[in-house]
Amino acid sequence: MQELNFPPYVFTVEKQEQKKVIFDPVRKKFIPLTPEEWVRQHCIAHLFHQYRWPLGRIAVERAIWPYGLHKRFDIVAFGADSKPKILIECKAPEQKITQNVLLQAATYNSKLDSEWMWITNGMQHAWFQRIDGKNVIQGPPSHIE
Repeated sequence: MQELNFPPYVFTVEKQEQKKVIFDPVRKKFIPLTPEEWVRQHCIAHLFHQYRWPLGRIAVERAIWPYGLHKRFDIVAFGADSKPKILIECKAPEQKITQNVLLQAATYNSKLDSEWMWITNGMQHAWFQRIDGKNVIQGPPSHIE
């Protein structure tokens, strides 16, 4: 898989039925290793190693219904108060981070109301913090919680 703009992390990758799979420590199972999943697993590892986020407070690929539409978010990290703290939208490395991707994450966040949004394709990272009801572009936070 492509090297991403993250610190080096160790993953468990295997071949099952002629396909590569990667172990997801949140879902506790092997997941087909697609380019987007590669980015997703790096984000999970980054939350765990960089921010010391407990795996038990991370949800991956869960259904939500913003504006009555059935959607699935990539990753949400919950605070100690069980409220969404970080919404992460992952794209494959070859996908550009565009205004439409930001709109997608903002739509999800209209339902989740997390303080932070992190949009990434593994190469580029965009962080937004909700301040006074508005999403403000920020650099990656040094500490969250």
